[in-house]
Formats: sequence, C-alpha cells, structure tokens
Amino acid sequence: MPNAQKDVVSEEELAEIRASFEEFDLDKNGHISSKELGEVMKSVGESIPGYKLREMIAEVDRDKNGTIEFDEFIEMLKGIRSGKVQYSFQAAVKAKSGIAKKGGTSATSAEGTTHSYSDAEKVGFVDYINNWLRDDEDVQKMLPIDSASDAIFEVVKDGILLCKMINAAVPNTIDRRTINLTKLSLYTKHENCILALNSAKSIGCCIVNIGAEDITKGKEHLILGLLWQVIRIGLFAKIDLAEVPGLVRLLRDGETIEDLRALSPEDLLIRWVNYHLEQDGSMRRIKNFSGDIKDSEVYSILLHQIAPQDNPLGYISLGPDHTQRAESVLRNADVIGCRAFVTPNDIVKGNSKLNMAFVANLFNHYPALEPMEEEIEYIEETREEKTFRNWMNSLGATPRVHYLYNDLNDGLILLQLEDMIQPGIVDWSKVNQRPFKQMGGNMKRIENCNYAVEVGRQMKFSLVGIGGNDINAGVKTLILALVWQLMRAHSLKILTDLTGQDKPIQDSEILDWANQMIQDNAENPVRIGSFKDPTLADSIAILQVIEAIKKGSVKWDNVIMKPQTEEDRMLNAQYALSLGRRVGAPFYSLPEDIVEVKPKPILIMFAFLMVVAYANKGETEQN
Repeated sequence: MPNAQKDVVSEEELAEIRASFEEFDLDKNGHISSKELGEVMKSVGESIPGYKLREMIAEVDRDKNGTIEFDEFIEMLKGIRSGKVQYSFQAAVKAKSGIAKKGGTSATSAEGTTHSYSDAEKVGFVDYINNWLRDDEDVQKMLPIDSASDAIFEVVKDGILLCKMINAAVPNTIDRRTINLTKLSLYTKHENCILALNSAKSIGCCIVNIGAEDITKGKEHLILGLLWQVIRIGLFAKIDLAEVPGLVRLLRDGETIEDLRALSPEDLLIRWVNYHLEQDGSMRRIKNFSGDIKDSEVYSILLHQIAPQDNPLGYISLGPDHTQRAESVLRNADVIGCRAFVTPNDIVKGNSKLNMAFVANLFNHYPALEPMEEEIEYIEETREEKTFRNWMNSLGATPRVHYLYNDLNDGLILLQLEDMIQPGIVDWSKVNQRPFKQMGGNMKRIENCNYAVEVGRQMKFSLVGIGGNDINAGVKTLILALVWQLMRAHSLKILTDLTGQDKPIQDSEILDWANQMIQDNAENPVRIGSFKDPTLADSIAILQVIEAIKKGSVKWDNVIMKPQTEEDRMLNAQYALSLGRRVGAPFYSLPEDIVEVKPKPILIMFAFLMVVAYANKGETEQN
C-alpha cells in the first residue's frame, strides 16, 4: 500500500527493495508464496520443510492471506535490519546472489547507511553493455569497461553511457544533438544525467528519488538498479507478436491472442522454453529461472533446439558436476554468439534475474518459432497505450504493467495511482488483495474496480457510464478515458502544489503561462491559440518555452524554422522532446504526438514545462 511503504523506508530505497522482491517473486504475480520462498531458500543452501516456510511467512504476513506482498516485504527488510526477523530470512535476503555493501554517500544518505548490490549482476550487466554498445562511436573511448572492478560507477558519471543505453533499448528516444559529448564540465555532465533519467522515465523505468547527483557521485545500488531496468526493457522489446509472429505457437488449447498478450515477458519466456522442451520430446518443464534451470539440462536441450543447423554445437556431458555442465552450456552459447549475463556459478546458484536475461538474449537471437500458415489478426499497442503504460511503470506501479487492459482488471494498480496522486484517498482496508481465489475471485476484482471508479469520482473525474465491470472486462475506450484523467491529475497536482494555489490549475492557465513565457523571452514570438493549434506541429512554440526556462538550451542552428515536410517536423519534435527532458521535464510523449498535434499529450508537455519553470524559480528564491 503506497502510503504505508513511504512510512517504512525512504523513497530512494524503494527501487532497490523492489528488485529484491522480484528475486523472491518467481512467478511475478506480486506475491511471495511459501513455495517460492522455499525455492529461494534452497538456492542459498537451506532446505526448509513446508510448515516452517509457512511459519516464516506468518511472521510478516499482516493481512493473513498466506503470502508476502510488497508492503509486507518492506516490513520484513526493516525487521532484518533491526534484528527482529529470524536468521533464516536474513540468509535468504543477504545470500541470494552474493552481495557487496557500500556506505551511503549522497546528501540524502545518513552516515553509516549501507546499501547492497550483487557483484554477479554487476559483472553480467557490464559484460553485456560492452557488447551492446560496441558499434557506437560516441562511447568507444569508454569500452571495454572492466567488469571485475567498479569502473562502471565511474564511467556512467558523465551521463553519456546511460543515454546511449536508453537509445539502444528503445531507438531514437534521445536526440543525439542534445547529448553533451565534448568539452564536458560538471554542469554539462549534470545535464546529461538529467536527460538520461527523464528519458528513462519516458520508456517506463521506475525512477524513485534518483537524482542526477546520485549518478555523478557513483551511487552503486541506484546505478545498477537503473542499468538493469534499461537492459530489461531492451531485452523484452522483441518479445512481442509484432516482432515475432511465431509467438502464436505458444498458445494453449482454448486460448486467444488476448490471452497471450496478457502474459508478462517473463511468462512468455517460460512458455517459450517449455515449448522447445516439448518439441524435443523431453518431459522436463520449468516454472522459474532459478531452481528449475540449475542442473543445466534444460539449457542443453534449449540450445540444441534453437541453434542454426549450419552451426553445430558441442556435446554437453550431463555428469554429476553441475558447474562443469554449466560451463559446457556456456561454451555452446558462445558458439552461437549468445554467451551473456551468466557465469557457470550464476546458473548453478539459480540467479533468477541473470538467468532470465540469458534466456531473453537467446530468444532475441534465435526464437526458432516459424510463423503460422494461417494469418492471425493482431492489433499492436497504440502510442496512447504505450504512453500510459510507461507513465504507470515510471511511478512504480506494482507489479509492472505490460498489457494495459489485462493488468488493470483487478483495480489494484488504478487504486495505487489514485493514492499516489491524492495520498490517503484510498481506504486500503476496503481493497481485496492478490492472490484471488478461483471461486469468487473475479467478483473480488470487480469490487476493487468499482471502488477505483468511486475514488475517481471523489477526485472529480468525469466517469459517466464507466463501471467496475467495464474495467474488469477490458473495455478499451472507457479504461483509456479513466487513465487519461489520472495522468492529467498527476501532472496538475504537482503543478498546483508548486504554485501554492488553493484550487487545481486549469488548462487555460497553462496555455496563458506558455504564451506569456514566449512573449516575454522570444525574439520572434509565436502565439498558441489552443493545445489543438496546428502551428504546434513545427515544435517552435515548445522550443521557445524551453529556451525561456533555461537560456542557451536551444541551439537554433539545429532547428528547421520553416519545416516543409513531415520529416522536418519530426526532426524538430525529436529535438524538442529531448531538450525538454534535459531541462528537467519528464516528457512521456512521442514525436508523432507533436507533429500530429495531439492535444492531450501536448497539454501534459506544457504542464511539465510549467512545473520545471516554477521549480527553478523556487530554487532561485531559496538561493
């Protein structure tokens, strides 16, 4: 529950804790069951009977539903730090992957504060980055980064590597013209880091109280958490029907394309592995990327199934030494250019994060899923849906949103967002928590959806004709109408708080502010008639506001002042979006939204620019 979470730990720790939670939550359903806890305990060398696992869960299970939710997990970690939680839990958390500890160094860290990170994950991430960016001329002087040392925490300090990773994960997110690449100063490095963080938000990374200063100071646990999020988004981008139509082969009897879209990328990868195990004739199946892959047998079968026929693999001896087996597997992965993320030790220990990354990399190179002869109708995610999904994930929606209409159907994420926007408005004692039982479970979901609509009405949303049943059933137009109002309320709430007004900022006030900024500062000011004004398509008005906020930001030589083609307008829009992010605005929009003059995303853009202007004004007054 969002408010409870903030009372327990500082916000800067939430990203780290969420990553730890995902290590335990093997099926990624937002709950840690006794079975999952048992798998984790086995991975750190402790075999614990079922009744004892249930006792361990009961120790922190405040809602008595038999599982551990994220807020209870936070309480558990607090208990570990204070010594109030039994040693068994401490062993699981601290020995899961082999962690390093570092003292707190930022202005927001108290003296003596310690933060942990996995050395194995650092090695896996750095080795992957070296290969991922090997052809990017702008970072050649940085590569290869030594994965055995802490060099990565120095390399990222100027923000360039992070910007390049984000573009590798989601191409063209950042306009290269806005990255400070030469004659770097503390100021321009700081700008790069701000650009990287706001761009990471725009692609769905959860940036919880991570500031540019945390990167420039080399704060290890936050940097690794950010690197992983960007890597994961890049790895998962191709696990999609639009990229691999053959994914329809993973459908089970009675399922539809919508059922497939409802699966998370992790679940799709598990299905993919099991599909190839079945094709081989093996009786083995996996349910996770930890205990189920530790003996390397599954990897041995998978590699032989997907490897090109003209690239024969070596024989893998399945002898008693699991480390030798794992090394044989990785030699074969190297033959097909896919040795990444894991060492033999990571396989044997069952590091779920690194093994999932290893499998995702295999999928991206060799899915080995031939398209079906019969064409399957498939509707790709729209820009609007993608924007909403990325916005939710950037705020830390738990679990992550992958498919809007399925992941909102129990009301929980909607209620989380409402509580973030207006803290305390949700009475969590009225909310049904996961997991939902098969009998009556859907009714509990609908109750949550009804409550989310009720809370929305309390927030003065226009929800005529929208009911909990519509959300639960995935009625797209009605869900989009509700989510748009949530996103709008979020940006306007931040703006209203900054301006100190007693009532919410109105759209007309944002428009008036933008025009005044342009008139007061631009040499050749334009005027915006509305957020539907066709003249917005050239991005000049947006750029003039950005220049008014931070003088010298816009290099007008990069701007096509009278664009004649859509390509020219796209270049201006890409430049404006990246510059806006560099001055501090968390733009979630895409260039097409500007070029096509979509009023909703354009309103949000100007609202965030107004936020930046007022925040800068407040800082100036304080200084």
